[in-house]
Amino acid sequence: MTTSTSLWRAFTPVGPTYDQLNGTTETDVTVIGAGFTGLSTALHLAKTGTSVTVLEAEDVGFGASGRNNGQVIPVLTRADPDALTARFGEAGERFVRLIGGSAATLFDLVREHGLECEAEQSGWVQPAHSPGRFKAISENRYRQWIKHGTEVELLDKAELERRIGTNFFFGGFGNRTGGHINPLALTRELARAAAENGAVIHEHSPALSYERDGEGWLVRTPQGTIHSRALVVATNAYTGEMTPGLAPRLARSVMPVTSWQLATAPLSENVRSTVVPDRQAISDTHGDLHFFRYDARNRLITGGALALPFNGHQRIRARIAKRLERIFPQYVEPEIEYSWTGYVGATRDHTPHFHKLGPNGWTWIGCNGRGVSLSVALGGELAKAVQGVPEQDLAFPLTEIEPLPLHKFLRLTSRPFNLTLYRYRDWRDIG
Repeated sequence: MTTSTSLWRAFTPVGPTYDQLNGTTETDVTVIGAGFTGLSTALHLAKTGTSVTVLEAEDVGFGASGRNNGQVIPVLTRADPDALTARFGEAGERFVRLIGGSAATLFDLVREHGLECEAEQSGWVQPAHSPGRFKAISENRYRQWIKHGTEVELLDKAELERRIGTNFFFGGFGNRTGGHINPLALTRELARAAAENGAVIHEHSPALSYERDGEGWLVRTPQGTIHSRALVVATNAYTGEMTPGLAPRLARSVMPVTSWQLATAPLSENVRSTVVPDRQAISDTHGDLHFFRYDARNRLITGGALALPFNGHQRIRARIAKRLERIFPQYVEPEIEYSWTGYVGATRDHTPHFHKLGPNGWTWIGCNGRGVSLSVALGGELAKAVQGVPEQDLAFPLTEIEPLPLHKFLRLTSRPFNLTLYRYRDWRDIG
């Protein structure tokens, strides 16, 4: 069996559905977007008795939160602690602590609310694909995260081979608080928990616009309006996709990059016990990222990138099957059964951006491939923000929205160019 349906859509229970917004209503906080950020924010607010309403253009988990690989990774892709603290000062320090604790925050929330999402806190490992990358990890990334008190470890080549079952890599860096989840299940379970605590959720209710209305905010949908004291826009990479007129400057500040996700047929126990036997989440140091983890049915969930989208499902399946054979030679002829796509929100500086939209209006954008644990953890911080915690005490640095010039042109051309550059650097081991 082969299909372009998301594995998560195929195996995740549908759960509750939520009515469309009709008419005019009032709430304390309006949240736009029912992904990880929006639903985590709603859950944190609802638990304090704050009235909160979530608007979703499609169904819960439709966007990136329901399509990704589900790896729970408590670091950013490229921005390490020293760079964040040098750039943002004390706000950077608070942000580093939030990132470093984000995986633990997610798994603690799962346990607290009994979220059924195939959660495995089995750790995360970043293997180095060359001796040069391992040297950079050991001398830079590992040292920085240790300095900030994060639970990281450095793995030499022999230990890494024992942990993940291949000698393809040259050592690595890991964090035992990480792991993986079923992302669509987590999104639906966050919605369930938020609703059970009093949050109101509306599906198929795209926000068409938001604006200041007296001392608060007015949000319009095709069939209704909401008045609220505070606003959180949690649409990330899909900001310009559902209703292009919602926040055009914000949408142009991020590049939606197509990410391919794939799932193999279930592995036999003989093979599974030798391929990542400890079931960690793995994402390596290639610019053209190599990543994989198991689901609850012992399928290896992996993925990759294509410079051009033509005949995409066939090409990506062939490419990734060869990659798996190269990394795990004991895994003969991997059978790819599922492939699907979604957007990753990429920023020019590979760093998430946080913005104040106006009095008690907040947003962030640009997960850069590290959105699972970060988004859930940020829900707690955004809840604090709308409840009046001073800006200097929030665990994220605020900046101005800066739209990318020639956004439409870059969206067409940057992916082929950047992916070619990443592959060249991977080959030359530079950058």
